[in-house]
Amino acid sequence: MKKRIITLLLAGITALSAAACANTEGTSDGAAPDTAQQTEAETVKIAYLPITHALAVLEEAKELEAEDGLKIELVKYGSWAELTDALNSGNVDGASVLIELAMKAKEQGIGLKAAALGHRDGNVIIVSKDINSIEELKGKTFAIPHRQSSHNILLNLALEKGGLTVDDLNITELAPTEMPSALAGGQIDGYCVAEPFGAKAVSLDVGKVLYTSEELWADSLCCGLVLTDKFIESRPETAKEFTERYKAAGNSLDAEKAKETAKEYLGQDEDVLDVSLKWISYSDLDITKEIYDSLTEKVKKYGLSENPPAYEDFVKNDF
Repeated sequence: MKKRIITLLLAGITALSAAACANTEGTSDGAAPDTAQQTEAETVKIAYLPITHALAVLEEAKELEAEDGLKIELVKYGSWAELTDALNSGNVDGASVLIELAMKAKEQGIGLKAAALGHRDGNVIIVSKDINSIEELKGKTFAIPHRQSSHNILLNLALEKGGLTVDDLNITELAPTEMPSALAGGQIDGYCVAEPFGAKAVSLDVGKVLYTSEELWADSLCCGLVLTDKFIESRPETAKEFTERYKAAGNSLDAEKAKETAKEYLGQDEDVLDVSLKWISYSDLDITKEIYDSLTEKVKKYGLSENPPAYEDFVKNDF
């Protein structure tokens, strides 16, 4: 009986030893490879809204899909509120997001860094067809996507041209997708929002452009690529590669490629995209101190924030 027990114990020890050897086989330090962890380390989860302002990250995802190595898992949201909740809670590694929203989150203690611009220019002030000047918006209803947005700043800049302030209008917040139909139905008299929803009003002939963003604010910031501190600190090489490839994807987005990527991801008509993509560019997406300081000045002036984060604390260019 004792002999049988000893035999069984020896067999169990042999099996455990074999399993341990199998688990460490092929690794240099004896650690067991974790396929799930390896896959996670090569994938970056990015939140976005289906707007032309996110085309650089959509183009990057498209390019990386055909290659080995780094991949992007795109997570689509329908509103800025949903997207920022996912970003601030750490459910994604980063996002293409309104930069003022990210600044506010940083101000409130959320660990975020702005790694690049989303685009350059690409916003318009849209009004109903019977409005011919900014002064005629007095007493009217105007929509923006969020108080923390460049669209809010652009509205303030436009109103200043006519000697008005936001107190002279009824300001409402709407999701980008709702604005063209709200204008067509007479619920609002104008709006400023991420593209292609300004172009959609023009294409449907229910609204017209009163100002483009460059007429109001040269080199304006709007959406940016924002990454979580957790992602940057835990996977620095992946964060570096992702950001470099992102900027390269932006530089590659000429008019033809931008339209093809937009058609694939945004589900908009070609005539809408033809109008929208005339107003925007994706090259040179570095966030310089000069343009960031211009933004923080306007954020404070127009009441978006009293204490926006400093460039050195919020912008990361040193990957």
